[in-house]
Amino acid sequence: MMRGRLALLPVLLFAACSKQEGVRTTAPSTLHITSTAFADGASIPAQYTCDGANISPPLSWDVGGAPFAALVVDDPDAPRGTYVHWVVVDIPAGVTSSAENAAPSGGVQVKNSAGKPSWTGPCPPSGTHHYRFTIYALPAVTGLDAGASLDAAIKAIDANASEQGRLTGTYHRGG
Repeated sequence: MMRGRLALLPVLLFAACSKQEGVRTTAPSTLHITSTAFADGASIPAQYTCDGANISPPLSWDVGGAPFAALVVDDPDAPRGTYVHWVVVDIPAGVTSSAENAAPSGGVQVKNSAGKPSWTGPCPPSGTHHYRFTIYALPAVTGLDAGASLDAAIKAIDANASEQGRLTGTYHRGG
């Protein structure tokens, strides 16, 4: 019995340490995304994290003439690789912002790394982590349904993004 468990150990360790990748598009960084809650490179207020109300911050963006957009919030400093906190695809061109605690109107929320089609705020185990709020210009809808898989969303954004813009905030916990 013990030998069978030991044989599984390398598989379990590999799974626990495997890195998840975020969006890896090579689209040029020509777009802009901002928040009235924090400046680029500044600390994200606690109310938007697991230590506060855990609500999404207000955001504004510009996607030029693109007919659709996608929004991805991720943490590249997560211990097991990039952790994706929020993905909203198929945001119509006329929608250029989202209010605090609200998804962009008309967009489709897909599953994040927690398996939920919603915002999951910053909650690093310890230390300072960087949170990337990235807007992507899309030439067409992805066609993904609400609650679609994170992998499907990342593939659709990677394959179709024509431009991108990024706002980065930090959050520090313990240690």
